[in-house]
Amino acid sequence: MSESPATDPVVDAEAFRHPRPPSDRMNRSAVLWVTLAVFAQEAVWNFYDAQVPEQLRHYFSSAGAIGLVMGLDHSWGIFTQPAVGFFSDKLARRSTGRWPIVLIGACAATVPFIAIPWANNLPMLMVCVVGFAAIANAFKGVTETLISDYVVPSHRSRAQGFVKGGVSLTIVVSSLISLFVVDRSLHLAFALPPLLMLITLGLSWVFLGRRHSEVMVIEEHRAQDEAAGEPEFTSPWTILKNAVFSPSSPMLLLMIGIFCFAGMWSAQRSLMTPYGVEVLHLSRGAAGGLALPGAIAFLVCVLPIAYLSDRLGQLRAMRYGVGLFIVGLLVGFALPTLPGTIGSMVLASLGYASFAVNALVALWNLAPSQKVLGTYTALYTIASASGMALGPAILGTTVDLTSWRFMLLNAAAFATVTFTVFTLLARRTADGPAS
Repeated sequence: MSESPATDPVVDAEAFRHPRPPSDRMNRSAVLWVTLAVFAQEAVWNFYDAQVPEQLRHYFSSAGAIGLVMGLDHSWGIFTQPAVGFFSDKLARRSTGRWPIVLIGACAATVPFIAIPWANNLPMLMVCVVGFAAIANAFKGVTETLISDYVVPSHRSRAQGFVKGGVSLTIVVSSLISLFVVDRSLHLAFALPPLLMLITLGLSWVFLGRRHSEVMVIEEHRAQDEAAGEPEFTSPWTILKNAVFSPSSPMLLLMIGIFCFAGMWSAQRSLMTPYGVEVLHLSRGAAGGLALPGAIAFLVCVLPIAYLSDRLGQLRAMRYGVGLFIVGLLVGFALPTLPGTIGSMVLASLGYASFAVNALVALWNLAPSQKVLGTYTALYTIASASGMALGPAILGTTVDLTSWRFMLLNAAAFATVTFTVFTLLARRTADGPAS
């Protein structure tokens, strides 16, 4: 992977397959604090995905309707992220960095999230759900882009391994709150994740955000871009049009792959708690903790996966991950018991880890300039949020047509489409099918 951005499609393909060995040491301190920032944000989202579907079951009997609501809240990112990401790119070259968007967004999102269990009718619940989703989606991609401000391109895949390790810890935290707090006090359970988010983001800003001008590396790349005569984009829509509709770029196919996998992962996560209640006959709290073993496996293996991805190439690693995800779902369907489901979640989480480490970095590699990485993160958000918007509704509808017993098999069938997309993408970039 070259440290200088490239626009030639052959070079883009090479960036996927043969990343250049790092020439400088990774800024581990910066990676730590960015990891904590993403951890803070995802702690709230993981608890939201685990418990809000069960909250909606008080008003909806249809799994498809629940999946639709859980999907539509993610769709806000499609409309807000391009503009917010473009604005964050402007802030990134100032002394404040992107941090004002992250901190203000986190404070604002806390209010409707805490109010969710207090909503005693459907309109109030929808106001809280939509309010949280609109605010949280606005700054979600900005937080994920922070790593590009402090880590040079040659180290970003490894840095993403640390970041995604932090994300797996949020699944652990969410599962523990579900196991030990939800059945005792739902109001307290919904207050803990946003409190954790505010504290952790505050610490990250104190130790990293306030020293932004001292440690950020984006200025180095901005100088390289200017010296190379890189174009200056005047709006986020110009950047998106240039990225997606270029006939020689694999960007559109990559976004389709992200759309498909993010949709099935979100669907499986959103409907797992009702699945545990209906099929495994667990309590709501225990069912919400089904993600815990997978999160631990994710945490243990995400860094080795990140380092292995440097050797395999990002597309090949993502393709293997989708295959393992499908195997995990089939295991869960074949063994509809608590041990079988736990094993299923472990395998599926490891497959998702391979995807999560590489997808965003793969998009950054295709950026024509280091000055537009926030907007390119918006491309990732558009693809993933679109999948998250439709995936739960699609999978929930198949549950309505079959039963909860067939949920994992239905998800595996849809995931094969994702595997096909990544196979085509590998061939498009001359990566070739994995042997």
